[in-house]
Amino acid sequence: MKRIAMILAVAALAGCGGRSAPGEVKIEVTDAGFVPAVVVVPHGQPYTLAVTRRTDTTCATEMVFDASGEHYALPMNETVRIPMPAARAETLSYACGMGMIKGQVVVR
Repeated sequence: MKRIAMILAVAALAGCGGRSAPGEVKIEVTDAGFVPAVVVVPHGQPYTLAVTRRTDTTCATEMVFDASGEHYALPMNETVRIPMPAARAETLSYACGMGMIKGQVVVR
């Protein structure tokens, strides 16, 4: 039981689930697409998506949000920080500019 508690504590401190700093969610663009493809954030709190493109072999050179139409260029090996306001529980969908590679932010 103590071992499980220690593992959970270490995982929380290490930033499991793509988190790197309080309120920041890391997403990478790889040959597999947006990784992780689905991230979960708490509703009612602002957060920042920290998106880094690591590949030139996909069409995911930008991130386009379906509902708002906002788009962000994703330069190779540079982290783009996208501030997101506190939101109600919802799912925000996004994709590459061609709509082929997709992801979601689930606000709970």
